[in-house]
Amino acid sequence: MTPEEHNKYVGIAHLVYGVIHLLLMFVMGAFFMAMMGVMAQNGGRGDAPPPEFFGLIMAFAVALNVLLAVPSFVAGYAFLKRKPWAKVAGIIAAVLAALRLPFGTAVSIYTFWFLFSAPGKTLYDNLSQALPPAPPVDWNEVNRAKREDEYSALPAPPDWR
Repeated sequence: MTPEEHNKYVGIAHLVYGVIHLLLMFVMGAFFMAMMGVMAQNGGRGDAPPPEFFGLIMAFAVALNVLLAVPSFVAGYAFLKRKPWAKVAGIIAAVLAALRLPFGTAVSIYTFWFLFSAPGKTLYDNLSQALPPAPPVDWNEVNRAKREDEYSALPAPPDWR
């Protein structure tokens, strides 16, 4: 496969992983809400924790899952649009995705393989060659030499009298 195809597949993998991550979060949220409903119906046992405690735990779990899914969406977008910062975004997303077995680990392994192998290096490590050369250290010396090269005294005009 070409590096462009690998780049496209890594971007798609990150987007699919983000969607799967959010879908699992919604399934877990629905299960959590169902369990809270069962606990509320079983009634007034004194040893049950208050519903506010479960609401706080659920809010924390949702926020954490969203924070873990957002870098994958950002990296997927960056890979598909060939942004110059896609390598950094991909590394961050892959590190966070590695925490979730099995899909996140597979996405992170593929991302690391792509970014640190020859196909990824041809796409993302050669970006510095497109930049102009760095400016000289001593601008005054360059300008002085340039002025001396460009200036030449005009010859005296002939005397026509």
